[in-house]
Amino acid sequence: MKKLHIKKGDIVIVNAGTDKGQEGKVLEVFPAAQRAIVEGVNMISKHTKPNSENPQGGILKKEAPIHISNLNLKDPGTGKATRIGRKVGDDGKLVRYSKKSGEEIK
Repeated sequence: MKKLHIKKGDIVIVNAGTDKGQEGKVLEVFPAAQRAIVEGVNMISKHTKPNSENPQGGILKKEAPIHISNLNLKDPGTGKATRIGRKVGDDGKLVRYSKKSGEEIK
């Protein structure tokens, strides 16, 4: 499976679609589907029947997966959207870095 440029816990900026310009934290990543769930982005209304968890039922607002091609990582230095590169770090492992500022991403 191909490595993705975003991981769970990253702060990302949406660069396309109806939520363009919004930013949020990545809650979950689906590598096989090339999609991710971002906090507060791509909200949908889900109609639910009453059950033990939600005895009232009704309409719930929740995040839907968004394609990762529509997401860019937020640069830790400048705060703007950036592309990601990979290089060998000091400890011999691959680390991600910002193409804009050259800063290493944790």
